[in-house]
Amino acid sequence: MRRWLERLRYLLLLLAAASTPALGAGAHDSDAMTYLALGDSYTIGEGVAEAGRWPLQLARALREEGIALEDPRVIAQTGWTTDELSSAIDAAEPLGTFDFVSLLIGVNNQYRGRSAEDYRDEFAGLLERAIGFAGGRRDRVLVLSIPDWGATSFGERHVLEKPGRDLGRIARELDAYNAIASELCSARGVAFVDITPLSREHGGEPAMLADDGLHPSALMYRAWMQLALPAARDALWAR
Repeated sequence: MRRWLERLRYLLLLLAAASTPALGAGAHDSDAMTYLALGDSYTIGEGVAEAGRWPLQLARALREEGIALEDPRVIAQTGWTTDELSSAIDAAEPLGTFDFVSLLIGVNNQYRGRSAEDYRDEFAGLLERAIGFAGGRRDRVLVLSIPDWGATSFGERHVLEKPGRDLGRIARELDAYNAIASELCSARGVAFVDITPLSREHGGEPAMLADDGLHPSALMYRAWMQLALPAARDALWAR
């Protein structure tokens, strides 16, 4: 019965996509849902064109399925840590409420050697703020895990040039951060999408990297988007 319902739902999605015109990039529709994307370089899309950012790719993919969602308002900057993102949100307030909110933050905490305990406290605060921006709807918040920057060509060079750094330690510390984020999301009923294994499997491939050898290419962001799409679809299909 469940499988039959899923097939019916998918058919309805296809019919909606065929009958509903998609919004163009940057377009605004008074009936469209709104989207807030919070994060750091991985959200702002360092090294790629704006259209290649994963939140914009996600919004476009949802529109192609008939879900009217505006391109996101992005609050993100390369290098931000959890506390810096929180300060930027303070400076941007009042933001109001949004129909959908995504959050991806923490890689710079790990890079700067901050503790997992500090990350827990600060990420928990950001997660609560994200839920607030979604009007209290936990089912409208999506969190992506932190990718493993050690798997990139930059990461490999970095450990050779920086004594005391090693790829195994980077991976373990990121795993600890991601375990915390996953735990906090689970406790609050927030969707958590684990893109870290994908970053480790393909992160060193030239086609998956921007020119700096560190940040993802639009192709890698597309792969992240495809992992996030089912959770975003489930969140937004039932308006």
